[in-house]
Amino acid sequence: MQKTIVAVAIGALALTACASTGDLAKKNGEEAQFRYMDYAGEPVKEFRSFRLDGWTPVARDKLVVWTGVNEAYLIKVWDSCRDLQFANHVGVTSTGNTVSTFEKVRVGRETCPISEIRPVDIRRMKADRREAALAKKAAD
Repeated sequence: MQKTIVAVAIGALALTACASTGDLAKKNGEEAQFRYMDYAGEPVKEFRSFRLDGWTPVARDKLVVWTGVNEAYLIKVWDSCRDLQFANHVGVTSTGNTVSTFEKVRVGRETCPISEIRPVDIRRMKADRREAALAKKAAD
């Protein structure tokens, strides 16, 4: 009987941790979406890349893919892509090292068509972050 009580208590604790992590991820996702959207340029039809260095989910239908230290693209996929924010890994199709709006983002078993691509001004975003950090440090 004590094992059952311990198991139930551990299960309840795990569910609570998942709920708070979900709320935190939702909050961080909303902040990330606005942060990247503030630095996203006009939509482009494609970009060339020999490899993707990483990715960051920013909304249910958006992710940022990194093609270099200071080069990233905000990609919006169709609304049918449900698991993007919770994926452990994604794949992006390309034709001849070019990712275009005709390509797809693969999330688990889902293929999510790309509806929009926007370059992100990473250098400006980093400069603004440094400036904000210096201003905060000076205010403290």
